[in-house]
Amino acid sequence: QVQLVESGGGLVQAGGSLRLSCAASVRTFRTYVMGWFRQAPGKEREFVAAIGGSGGTTYYADSVKGRFTISRDNAKDTVYLQMNSLKPEDTAVYYCALDFHRSWNPSGMKYDYDYWGQGTQVTVSS
Repeated sequence: QVQLVESGGGLVQAGGSLRLSCAASVRTFRTYVMGWFRQAPGKEREFVAAIGGSGGTTYYADSVKGRFTISRDNAKDTVYLQMNSLKPEDTAVYYCALDFHRSWNPSGMKYDYDYWGQGTQVTVSS
C-alpha cells in the first residue's frame, strides 16, 4: 500500500519561504513521477509542479514558475517543494501525489495521479 505524508506547511509573511516535504512509503520510489497540487477554499485542486522519476525532468504551473522548485531525493523516498517569494494567493492546502503509471514525462493533470497525501496547510499573510 502506498502512503504519502506531507510536512513543512505553516504561516509565513508575503515574500517569505517555506519548504514542503513528502515522504513516500512505496517500493521503487525512483520509478514514479511525483507531483504537488494545491487547493484553496472554494476552488478546484490545481497543479503546482511535477518531477520525473530520475529527477531530470520538471514541470511547473505558470503561476509558480521562477518562485517554486520541485526536487526529490530517491535515497530517502522523499519529494520536496521549495517555495520562495510567497504571495497571499499561494495560500492553500498543498498535496503531494504519485503517478503509478509514469516514470517520466510528468503530467499536470490531477486525474493522472493515483495516490495522494493528506495535505499540509500553507498560509501566506499580506
